[in-house]
Amino acid sequence: MLDSLRSIVQEVNAARDFGAVLQIIVSRVRKATRTGVCSIYLHDAQRDEYVLAATEGLFPEAVGRIRLKPGEGLVGLVAQKAEPINLDAAETHPNFVYFPESGEERFHSFLGTPIIHHRKVVGVLVIQQAERRRFDEAEEAFLITISAQLAGVIAHAEATGELARHLAPEEYLARRGETVFKGVDSVPGIGIGTAVVVNTVADLYAVPNRPADDIPRELALFQEAVEKTKRELRALRDGLAGHLSAEEQALFDVYVNLLDDRSLGGEVRVLINAGLAAETAWSEVIIEHVRKFAAMEDPYLRERASDVRDLGTRVLAHLQQSQRKERSYPPNTILIGEELTATHLADVTVEKLAGMISVKGSRNSHLAILGRALGIPTVMGAIDLPWKEMDGIAVIVDGHQGLVITNPSPETLAAYRTRQEEEALLTRDLEKFRDLPAATADGHPISLWVNTGLRIDSLLSLDRGAEGVGLYRTEIPFFLQDRFPSEEEQRKIYREQMEMFAPRPVTMRTLDIGGDKALPYFPIEEANPFLGWRGVRVTLDHPEIFIVQLRAILRASEGLDNLRILLPMISNIPELEACLALVERVYRELVEEEGYRLAKPPVGAMIEVPAAVYQVREIAKRVDFLSVGSNDLTQYLLAVDRNNPRVAELYHSFHPALLRALKEIAQGAAAEHCPVSVCGEMAGDPLSAVLLVGLGYRTLSMSASSLLRVKAALREVTLAEAERLAETALSLPDHHAVRDFLEESLASPTLARLLSGRKRQAVRA
Repeated sequence: MLDSLRSIVQEVNAARDFGAVLQIIVSRVRKATRTGVCSIYLHDAQRDEYVLAATEGLFPEAVGRIRLKPGEGLVGLVAQKAEPINLDAAETHPNFVYFPESGEERFHSFLGTPIIHHRKVVGVLVIQQAERRRFDEAEEAFLITISAQLAGVIAHAEATGELARHLAPEEYLARRGETVFKGVDSVPGIGIGTAVVVNTVADLYAVPNRPADDIPRELALFQEAVEKTKRELRALRDGLAGHLSAEEQALFDVYVNLLDDRSLGGEVRVLINAGLAAETAWSEVIIEHVRKFAAMEDPYLRERASDVRDLGTRVLAHLQQSQRKERSYPPNTILIGEELTATHLADVTVEKLAGMISVKGSRNSHLAILGRALGIPTVMGAIDLPWKEMDGIAVIVDGHQGLVITNPSPETLAAYRTRQEEEALLTRDLEKFRDLPAATADGHPISLWVNTGLRIDSLLSLDRGAEGVGLYRTEIPFFLQDRFPSEEEQRKIYREQMEMFAPRPVTMRTLDIGGDKALPYFPIEEANPFLGWRGVRVTLDHPEIFIVQLRAILRASEGLDNLRILLPMISNIPELEACLALVERVYRELVEEEGYRLAKPPVGAMIEVPAAVYQVREIAKRVDFLSVGSNDLTQYLLAVDRNNPRVAELYHSFHPALLRALKEIAQGAAAEHCPVSVCGEMAGDPLSAVLLVGLGYRTLSMSASSLLRVKAALREVTLAEAERLAETALSLPDHHAVRDFLEESLASPTLARLLSGRKRQAVRA
């Protein structure tokens, strides 16, 4: 049955919509188990009933009509008990309920398994057979496996509204309106505007569902793309003429013929004339043919699925090129895509951009970093968003809470517009803090530095009074290239940064790739990248890359003397000492052998893995400063991937374990008289910043947009008050208690305004 399982999963993954998924499951499971019936019942949350959603073997008219409460009938009993029920004479069970419209009186054997997602029974998968017998263990295990595979698909359909639309289309259309989706809060702020969906390049499965505004124009665009593809294929055939047999050359003619009206081209034109945009029609036709070929039992025919997919990608690329030229962006554009990248911003002016939403991606994605630099509210990782259907609709991006609100009600819209006005007013009011010193209410100075990596971010940082750069992400120039940048290319970029901030210190973190930051020309494929080859582990294994970067960084500092070097992902003493030895070697070569006049820069280590917390004193003895990477430290301590929206609610900056680790780091650094700072999201949050000062930190590094907010918050509390808050927070049992305590204790009007964006709840219809 393993082959059947693989085949079913492949077909489900290739299905165009939720209805097709259900039909594939009932058809293929019935065939694989050689039974008379396979049915899927899905939970209707509005009525708390399990509805027959798809069947192969029962009468088709029963679909949508048979409904069972939890505990009612055998299906309801499976749902209630959340465990399989296997019977050889179903009609004799006290829970058996007969529905005449189903035609199931012919079937006696019954096996039902619950479909469970996050402890909730979202459906029941059933097989039935006329022969009286108990299904064996292998059949039961197979059905349980299919149910587990189906659970995520159903949960996603429920989140996007596709489930409600499938179960009760009339009711769904009648009540369709405001819907709230959860993602990962990546750039704070409120964005209100019109959704513009952008495609992932030449991805058939990432084509939005768009109607045809102008059918003749869509037909012309399709014809143009077809002709370009035909010319491309013929040129490829002719170019390989001397290397292919006549039979192999003939394959290119087969592909060309597939594009004619008698084949794929004709099917696409029918859909365009029915009202679909050319891209949407083409992707639907190709995906359906790929699915059919992939399901074939003949190996040769099954392999043709990849040929059809390749042909589909070629035509789609030409269609996208034409569509991109004609695309217009309205004022207050909310840019949406399956995996937005910086290149998607090339066609829209920043002035028109009100927000960004990416189905995939993380807070550390290049797009999120760019969004922070530009101050554009951004939500990443909105995995349940029905993004393909959102083009042109009204959307609110709540970057504070990671929420996306589609078709907002007038009340919700008014509430969020008020919040926008309040934020704009607060931003103007914070300007008065620009030239004031960063200090507590009783005059204890706190150094506020910035995390940067883009020129625009640096300019904003200087404008807002940054005292230095606590973290310059040197990997950013590496992401902007299609190869490793040369030593001189790096030197120019680093020099500009150091000159811009001189004489203020600039902390250059050495190349930190791996995890969720893979270079396109240096891919790192790992099952668990966050626990794998990243940070100094990569650069120590590739000293030729590390040495070139160190030379560029040191050469860039000549005559400025404001450089600090920071080593990421230190987890043991030997790797730290290896890094320090390379820094020393490069410095001596430049000074003693090449004649550069360089001040020896301070070298520090990042404390961002638990191992470093418990060796903080040993590390502090060997470096000039420490920097706590609060983002990674939190995820490693709590074993929570901070970029995964499925477990985002478990990622807590106020978790007692994290607070105790931060206290231990501060104490260990102080014992060795080693300066220590915090860089990361905690440092840029006004509430967390007060707590960090109370824990013993006197230097905080954050995004430029947070500088004035944090400065305003710190000027509201005395050092003694911050220390008392921290002492109490360390004794509390969970993150909720810590957050509630801090918010209640810091109740001044200024702090209340600073915290309002995070404390508010989204308005729902």
